[in-house]
Amino acid sequence: MAVEHSEAAKLLSVVGANLGSHLPEISRDIVEIVMAEIPELRGDTTVIKIAQASCAEDVATLLHIFENDISLDNVEAPAAAFEYARRLAQRNVPLSVMIRPYRIGHWRLLQWCLGELNQQGADYELYTETNWRMLQVTFGYIDRVTEHVIGVYQQERDHWLLSQTAARAARMRDILDEKDVDLNQAEPALGYRLRQNHLGLVAWLPTLTGEGAGLARLDRITNEIARKLDCPARPLFVPRDAVSSWAWLPFGSHSDVCWEKVSNVVERSEPPVHVCAGCLGHGIEGFRSTHRQALRTQELAAAASPVPQFTYFPTVAPIALMASNVDDIRAWVWGVLGPLAVDDENCARLRETTQIFLETGCNYTDTASAQILHKNTVKYRIRKAEEIMGHSVQKGHTDLEIALRAVQYLGSTLRRTGPE
Repeated sequence: MAVEHSEAAKLLSVVGANLGSHLPEISRDIVEIVMAEIPELRGDTTVIKIAQASCAEDVATLLHIFENDISLDNVEAPAAAFEYARRLAQRNVPLSVMIRPYRIGHWRLLQWCLGELNQQGADYELYTETNWRMLQVTFGYIDRVTEHVIGVYQQERDHWLLSQTAARAARMRDILDEKDVDLNQAEPALGYRLRQNHLGLVAWLPTLTGEGAGLARLDRITNEIARKLDCPARPLFVPRDAVSSWAWLPFGSHSDVCWEKVSNVVERSEPPVHVCAGCLGHGIEGFRSTHRQALRTQELAAAASPVPQFTYFPTVAPIALMASNVDDIRAWVWGVLGPLAVDDENCARLRETTQIFLETGCNYTDTASAQILHKNTVKYRIRKAEEIMGHSVQKGHTDLEIALRAVQYLGSTLRRTGPE
């Protein structure tokens, strides 16, 4: 015999009423489990109090829904849940950490609910129908509330980033304009230690996104890069506009950068972002120089076609320093390479082999090994490249190597359409 909705609703109402009489105990139990499972929430008295209030309001709301058979369409997230989201956003606590308490709390509340349902001694069909309804309501409520608090978190995070930017702007201008700066005052204002090693980053999005969403994405990827590089503290993140940012990663006394880790983070980002980095610098002068290098690298990257996702200054320093005018560098490259700069597959192969040949100290055997080619093939390609350019590969060795690297990096921006 099928159980009617009203019977399950009545039994769930009893469960809600009975558990409601134990609300303080249930809320305290859930908060203790949440704090034990999520260490990022410990140690901040304000956050703990707000988390307790949010948990109590969520549990009370759910039990009230049970007791009065209220439709979820008529339910809003509790005010404490919104305040909890805002405080965590202001403290730069990751979104994933903010959401976990809802999953853990849901699991623990279901244990209380199932325990109380078992105490009612209902027959199998009524128990099953009531259990199904209980799961439907609790999952629906958690889904509804988390969607709301995620929106509040992201809005507050964007607002907080912008307000932090305004507070830091004057200090940043003084530092980057090379004015005399009192480090004892500048460091607290920035929330960042200047007396250490730094890595400057410039990041931007290829397209405009919704208001605030772009900054939040750039902030997240900056923090992810810092975590991958084991930075000892949070980066200094400075939004420039809706789709671009500057950042400094704190390295303390460490002097090595694993560029592969940075590249992996950037190239796996979805939607894509573009990031350019300077060299590691020390102290306030290093803070300035690594930033200038990242900016020069960004100028170069923006001129490339296609625009690379990640570029770091040490690999493109000569090109970045000379590429203030793309038209001038194009003319210089064409003067060095001649028709070898033509944009076709044959010239591309010859340029690649010639570049590797120069990098290996003009060694045919090493070049052949690097390209997995026969040594005679390498000799043939070098000879053809020399014929096309009209001079020996070893003549103007340095200029030729820089010109080839420039074409490799800037792509079609520097390549010729024909040998004219």
